[in-house]
This record gives sequence, C-alpha cells and structure tokens, in this order.
Amino acid sequence: MKSNQLLEDLEFHDPVPFAQPLLVDQYSRILRWMLKPGQQIAEHKVPDSPFYVVVVQGHGMFAGRDGQEQVYGPGSLLIFEPDEPHTVRAMGEELIFVSFLQAVEGMRSDRTGGEIGHE
Repeated sequence: MKSNQLLEDLEFHDPVPFAQPLLVDQYSRILRWMLKPGQQIAEHKVPDSPFYVVVVQGHGMFAGRDGQEQVYGPGSLLIFEPDEPHTVRAMGEELIFVSFLQAVEGMRSDRTGGEIGHE
C-alpha cells in the first residue's frame, strides 16, 4: 500500500497554477493541483479519460461543458466526462484539489503535472 498526505509539502507557483504528480503508472494518473488566489486554468479537456476532482482545501469556481461557473469547496467531488471542456479559478484563498484520470494508450507521461499555462 502507498499513502500520501494531501496537505503536506505544498508547492505553489507564480504566476501560474502547479500540478504535482502523486501517482503515474500504467493504470492511472493522480495529480495534486495548487492554485493561489485568483489563478486560473483555462478551458481544456481530457480527450480519452473521465476526469474526477476532489476539492481538499479552499474554494474555486469550476465550469464544465455548459460553461456555467459554480463554487465548490472541501469535500466536493466533480465528475467530468471524457472530452468535456472545463475550467477552474481559485477564489480569495489557496485552492487545492486532487484529480484522478484513467491511463489510456497514447497518454504522454512527459505532460503529466508541472506548471499549467507554460506549455
């Protein structure tokens, strides 16, 4: 069994959000996302996997396919379908969430995590 403390060793970056890989293997990808207040992740999508989000700390505005932003906070589970466009914006506090993706053929391990917005 492996374990990870989700609120330890946090790493926030300027001026863009940061995604830290917690698990990358042949089956899945688990990332911890850290956004400072006001940081956002522009619309994007995960083409071949559902995208599951659990908010751990803070509050953020999340939007899915319909583009309607909604506030979610700690304990919220968000489920995005494969290829569903989504956006995230941290509100007036640090936002930490964990995402879960299914590993699929062709998924690039060199594009897992890091600074978001500096591709």
